[in-house]
Amino acid sequence: MSDDVYDTDLVVSTVREILTGHEPTQLTPERRWDAALWTELAEAGLTGVGLPEEAGGSGGELADAVAVVATLASGAGAVPAAEQLLVAGPAVLAAGLPLPDPSQPLSVAVSGALTVDDGGRLTGTATDVAWAGVVHWLAVVAQGRDGEVLALVDVSGLEATHAANLAGEPRGSYVFDGVPAQVGPLPADLRARYALARAVQLSAAAETVLAWTVQYAGERQQFGRPLARFQGIQMQLAQMAGEVTAVAALVDAAVQRLDRGEPLELAAAAAKVRAGAAVEVVARQAHQVHGAIGFTQEHRLHHLTKRMWSWRDEAGNELTWARVLGAAVATDAPWAVLTTLV
Repeated sequence: MSDDVYDTDLVVSTVREILTGHEPTQLTPERRWDAALWTELAEAGLTGVGLPEEAGGSGGELADAVAVVATLASGAGAVPAAEQLLVAGPAVLAAGLPLPDPSQPLSVAVSGALTVDDGGRLTGTATDVAWAGVVHWLAVVAQGRDGEVLALVDVSGLEATHAANLAGEPRGSYVFDGVPAQVGPLPADLRARYALARAVQLSAAAETVLAWTVQYAGERQQFGRPLARFQGIQMQLAQMAGEVTAVAALVDAAVQRLDRGEPLELAAAAAKVRAGAAVEVVARQAHQVHGAIGFTQEHRLHHLTKRMWSWRDEAGNELTWARVLGAAVATDAPWAVLTTLV
């Protein structure tokens, strides 16, 4: 499929249609991801969106890949699309390495103590790996002779620990002992891309949580009238809307900078900090409006709020990226730094 065939609205509607057959369920050590959902996405070519056809991807633009990731995040799709489409896939290509088959899940590891020798053998432990034990391939940040490099390694035959985040998404570790890897230069924006990917997911989830809460407040009757008619509830919904709008603006600005090939770090830092800060307000207010029902296994709300609480701390939390912003603003031209963020 050529790049110009893609229509972002069509991509979104296709992902949504696929999601209708895959209601989110509680993830467990026995059910660590939605393999059937991934298979359907792969058959539709959606696990390679935004990655060039000539490299083995499905073509399309960055906006299409962001749309896939955001739509899956809003539907609590338990698959490594964010890692593959926005982080690891582009990093592998930027490092000059061959892109694995997009039907085989690919993730990224930026934490741990890893080294790679001149023969391309990888040694050490990769920690906090998103979808560990699920993915087939892993793009790893490792220490080479002259500095950090990107190593692409087949982990399909390796055991991973079964750690998970609050939502049950796998976040385990791999131990490498001279495992063969393909090695290339580390893309400078890898960590910023990872932060932006999580911010995209947070923004989409928060927008959906807001929509659900507005709908519930309009339907739920209390003392003979809808909750949305009470001033206190209206204030809560307004606070949520303000947070969602602010996050969306910064995430969109960061995506546009990435699309234009401009430096990403500060924009991604701002998006991740703002998205993380919004989690507290949006999740708390949503559960207050919904009441106890939002915490039950049968209700859809907790599937997103648990992911929001988890994604907030992944790929660098607010403190990590606030320090990046603070260091930049402390330069001799703070206004120039601030005006690059939006």
